[in-house]
Amino acid sequence: MSELHAIVTGGSTGIGAAICRMLIVADYNDICMARRASKLSSSRMTSVSVDLMDARATRAAVAEVARDFPVTTIVHNAGAIRERALEQVTVDDIEELARLHLVAPVLLVQANLAHMKSAKYGRIVLISTRAVLGLAKRTAYASTKAGLLGLARTWALELGEFGITSNVVAPGPIEETEMFHEVIPRGSPRMQSIASAVPVKRLGKPDDVARAVMFFAAPEAGFVTGQTLFVCGGTSVGSITY
Repeated sequence: MSELHAIVTGGSTGIGAAICRMLIVADYNDICMARRASKLSSSRMTSVSVDLMDARATRAAVAEVARDFPVTTIVHNAGAIRERALEQVTVDDIEELARLHLVAPVLLVQANLAHMKSAKYGRIVLISTRAVLGLAKRTAYASTKAGLLGLARTWALELGEFGITSNVVAPGPIEETEMFHEVIPRGSPRMQSIASAVPVKRLGKPDDVARAVMFFAAPEAGFVTGQTLFVCGGTSVGSITY
């Protein structure tokens, strides 16, 4: 197979940065699409600054990337939580997270789909969350992230004949990420109590999620599509509160 190009959204920090590192090690050329440039130093890394909550800016950015790079792998990792009790959830919360979690991947895939189809090859990996199974104060987050499961399953049916797979990775509590520490400050005693509630008795790391992404993204994974893999230390079969 010719040189592989991958888009990773939210690739400048946390899980996204771990995914970018692993892709580079696997000889992919990375295009990081995020509000901030990637700090990774590699000739294989290109950073594109864009606010993925802005649909117009996202459409322009993805069109430019699709014109300049033969992308066949898309990892939509960018996300935001908006922790709110139900009484405080706003229409803006829902609409903005829908643009980030749902509209952005649609635009990403649409812009690169013609090339994927002509190449008879593509890998789409969407990063959702264990919270789709239920977590308090996650109305906007859990509902829009749940939509990613619907996208992946639908695209699996539409795109399978073209050699394009579409899968979901759903992380549980992952420390060393901005999103987790927005809710649980670094060094908080709550970190240990959360870890104790996880069946494997620890919090996840960005590399735990990145390894799952690499499985779905691999050229050899062509017979796996429409699936959701929970990388959550077992919390998808139990319960968790934080």
